[in-house]
Amino acid sequence: MRDRTDAVRERGFTDHVLVCTHDRDSEYACCAGAGGEAVLDAVRTWLRDRDLFWSDVYVAETSCLGLCSADGAAVAIHPRGRWYADVTPGDVPELLGREFGTREIVEE
Repeated sequence: MRDRTDAVRERGFTDHVLVCTHDRDSEYACCAGAGGEAVLDAVRTWLRDRDLFWSDVYVAETSCLGLCSADGAAVAIHPRGRWYADVTPGDVPELLGREFGTREIVEE
């Protein structure tokens, strides 16, 4: 086991966005069935467009975050301690803009 905490922080890491894409064979709602993959793609795109992906902010696809809904995916942002349910791809710009500021899109 290696402790990489210092190396991650030295690279400027500030936050971790967790997006549930959990699928289950059940009568109950799950994020995979509620567009979790599309939300994950929207999060990655928003961060990449602002040059934040894998620099300031890390993104991880997760299993169940315990906020199951048929209306959208669950998203958590740490270490901020922010938890969102019913997130759709269309919600991502507002959600991330509120959390990380409305940073301008980086022009290549």
